[in-house]
Amino acid sequence: MSTLTCIVLLPILAAIGLVFVPRNYRFVMRLATLSTTLIVALLGMVLFWRFQTGEAGYQLVATIPWLGAESLGIQCRLGVDGVNIGLILMGALVAFAAACVSWEIREREKEFYILLLVMTGGILGAFASLDLFFFYFFHELALVPTFIMIGVWGRGENKNYATFQITLYLSLGALIALVGLIALYLQLPLDQRTFDIREITSFFRANPMADGAQQAIFPLLMFGFGILVSLWPFHTWAPLGYASAPTATAMLHAGVLKKFGLFGLIRVALPLMPDAAKSWLNLLAMLALGNILYCGWVAMRQKDLNLLIGNSSVAHMGFAFLGLASLSLVGVTGAMVVMIAHGLLAALTFGLSGYLYQQTRTLDMTQLGGLLQRVPFIGAAMVMAMLAGCGLPGFAGFVGEMLVFFGTWSSRLGHGHWFVVMSAWGGLIIGAVYMLRAVRNILHGAVAEACESAADANPWRKVPFVLLLGALLLFGVLPKLLTERIKPSAALIVDMANRGSQNPPGKSPSGVMIVGAAKLSKEQSATCAKSGGGAHLDTAPGPRTVPVRSMSARWGGLQKVSAFVPGHALRTGTVRGPPGAASRCAPSAAPDTNWLA
Repeated sequence: MSTLTCIVLLPILAAIGLVFVPRNYRFVMRLATLSTTLIVALLGMVLFWRFQTGEAGYQLVATIPWLGAESLGIQCRLGVDGVNIGLILMGALVAFAAACVSWEIREREKEFYILLLVMTGGILGAFASLDLFFFYFFHELALVPTFIMIGVWGRGENKNYATFQITLYLSLGALIALVGLIALYLQLPLDQRTFDIREITSFFRANPMADGAQQAIFPLLMFGFGILVSLWPFHTWAPLGYASAPTATAMLHAGVLKKFGLFGLIRVALPLMPDAAKSWLNLLAMLALGNILYCGWVAMRQKDLNLLIGNSSVAHMGFAFLGLASLSLVGVTGAMVVMIAHGLLAALTFGLSGYLYQQTRTLDMTQLGGLLQRVPFIGAAMVMAMLAGCGLPGFAGFVGEMLVFFGTWSSRLGHGHWFVVMSAWGGLIIGAVYMLRAVRNILHGAVAEACESAADANPWRKVPFVLLLGALLLFGVLPKLLTERIKPSAALIVDMANRGSQNPPGKSPSGVMIVGAAKLSKEQSATCAKSGGGAHLDTAPGPRTVPVRSMSARWGGLQKVSAFVPGHALRTGTVRGPPGAASRCAPSAAPDTNWLA
């Protein structure tokens, strides 16, 4: 089996294996869960390291032949590109951290660990899937355990209401998204219908969807996926649901599973329905401001630490939505970085609050105080997590939010500057108020009565927090580890999303970006922007294939690569990449002009 196949199947196979373990073998069940998630985390690191930067296509593609129905065109195909490679790594790390903090579960442990492993395999499968059927199926496989875990192992007086609310909202969102995906599938000609996302993308690049169909399907996906991400005003299920959930469940759902909706918009909605995207993204940007501002204000009023973290989590999703709404390479790249950074941060903060609850039996901030004196490691980790939530430089969230701001500022959004000003105020000022106020209330001052018996974490229980903090700092200090992997794939998506009816796409396959042509004299050199190895020039008297002698890159609206082909006169013609890929460009007036197809 390939590395990616192992990452997806190991948790599910381990869950099946735990079914046959006797209930009284508690140590075996916990050891199996920890071992499986640790192996998955290590494989996720290997996969991330093996990923080739600078390539926009899918890599490490694998098929699970016995999973699917070939007669219906359904096959479990897995692959990674810049969009999902960081999400898979983040999901694997959070899954291991969630398994580490599951020591708090004392009842029905067998069922809990089985559901935790199913949830892990489901969401990693959803991120890795290149088949539209399994893309949705794996998400539902991960979603159902969430409802059960909150209902059975949840805490608080409102856990039953929270279970009902989260089930209602997420089922509705998933159903709306399913209707949109089915409608998208039906737009394919009868003899070309497939669930392969790569083939669907290639088809709609060559044959843009009718505008009426786009305008009907895009809002279904935008609101269906948006509900799954807690898009304002459909967000009320999230804070109460996370406050009532077991710690591991809150870490996995808020950190990982919630990103599926954003991932769906990036993978399916934006590139395949560009005209509708342009019509709806101003509304999406305004709703994103609702996440940032409204949920930030609500967080300021909270006295329960988990409710504060839950509202903060919903507020941070506004930055990701805003980055997508910008339809710029910088903004979309920033949105993807925000998704990864928030996944690590949400898991860290919910893990820390769960530890504090186990020590003090309360998360009411009016009853907490002086915890830095009693639990110095947990307290210091909480301070760092709260500062990361404020967007402090040095943490990964800062990188993502800055990219979103820059991308939105220079985007075509109406009043884009005001979107940046308002979101920056909400994230930096409102966020700082509620985060730093929480730090003051629970960590400083005299030791509260509820905190007298609190004990700091032992070395083993420090592991998940060190791991998540280390990842946040690593990607904050070395953001190129993420951005260099994300950029080529993000450029393809932005390129497709910005074309629409004004510039119909050619038949470039997934992973190929062709840009540029120039009108030159015999003495001048052809300058074109492309990705690939050589350039095929349609010239007079005849076409020829020439190697690219030198390349240079710079950051712009899209990633622009200038390939210099000395000594070839290119008149009005085309520049081609791999066989079958072509894009005709208008001639330039100057030899050194970069044209963007």
